Amino acid sequence: MNVCDVMTLHPTTTAPEATVAQALDLMHDIGCHHLPVLSAEKHLIGILSIHDCQQVLGESLDKSRPILNVGLADSVPVSMIMSPAPIIVEPDTPAHEAARLMLEHFIGSLPVMRGETLVGIITRSDLLMAFMVLSQKPTHQLYP
Repeated sequence: MNVCDVMTLHPTTTAPEATVAQALDLMHDIGCHHLPVLSAEKHLIGILSIHDCQQVLGESLDKSRPILNVGLADSVPVSMIMSPAPIIVEPDTPAHEAARLMLEHFIGSLPVMRGETLVGIITRSDLLMAFMVLSQKPTHQLYP
């Protein structure tokens, strides 16, 4: 199984000048915890996680309650808190290699690049769902 078999195609992205509040609204709207950050030229320059946002705001973020530090969220640009130059994988990278990279570097997602183009994102959740599907496949017995 390769990354292309389990990744999210055409992920939603954000711009470096977007505010933390805008990025959080986007994450909430689409139900994700990671946003690739693209320059105006569509080059991958970073990745923003919900954890990055929680750290800068100094609060745990929960969909059921509003952000407490709205002033900070409205003023801090994504470029200030994103992880620059993220580790990437290609679509034909084995899924187990993506999992190894995430574990080794303590990260929850990897942008998937084909050359200079962002084509997807693979997350821990993607890998866990793939594992669940694989574990549910019936095994073939040689003897009844």
